[in-house]
Amino acid sequence: MEIYYVNIAVKVFIFLSIINVWFFRFGKATAWRAGNASSMKEEFKAYGLSETVMYLIGGLKVLSAILLVASIWLPNLATPAAAGMAVLMLGAIIMHIKVKDPIKKSFPALSFLVLSLLIIYFHLG
Repeated sequence: MEIYYVNIAVKVFIFLSIINVWFFRFGKATAWRAGNASSMKEEFKAYGLSETVMYLIGGLKVLSAILLVASIWLPNLATPAAAGMAVLMLGAIIMHIKVKDPIKKSFPALSFLVLSLLIIYFHLG
């Protein structure tokens, strides 16, 4: 029963974090942005990616986060939503490596990758 509540907490944490990053901190500098970027647009530019790709990635992350929360009531959504989030976070880590960011800038993506894999484990294990 305890794992059940941990699973819910992890899903809600990922959801709130993704919403925070993509809606409330989108135009703000953070310690985690690639290079010296002071906004999401500058960060994707540092990666060499277009604004269209930025919105596509953002949409996929928000959709995955919404599906994670929905999976609290619809458990069949958990594994595909967490797998999608894991792939997106792996991509974020790869992009940080590509632009030679200090490893600490990959910490949020690595954390969400691990949490997404935990969700998959909870549902398949």
